[in-house]
Amino acid sequence: MGVTKISKAYSASWYSAIMLLVMILFGSIRGNTLHERPCDEIYVVGEGETLNTISVKCSDPFIVERNPHIQDPDDVFPGLVIQIVPTNTNI
Repeated sequence: MGVTKISKAYSASWYSAIMLLVMILFGSIRGNTLHERPCDEIYVVGEGETLNTISVKCSDPFIVERNPHIQDPDDVFPGLVIQIVPTNTNI
């Protein structure tokens, strides 16, 4: 009976390892699409983004001026909510 418990534990650990690997791979794929999302009026900063990259991506050079809650432009973190007003550069 002890061997059965060990084999079940061994199987469960392999299952957990495979599920963890799948979650990591899914997270990395999802992370790449995060930077490709559209620029809405309300924008949530993603992992690895800076105000400069968001400004270029969303065509809004006045992010700091429109968001007085940003005290330090270098202190931007994932989850920070900012207002975006894209300028139309195709006119």
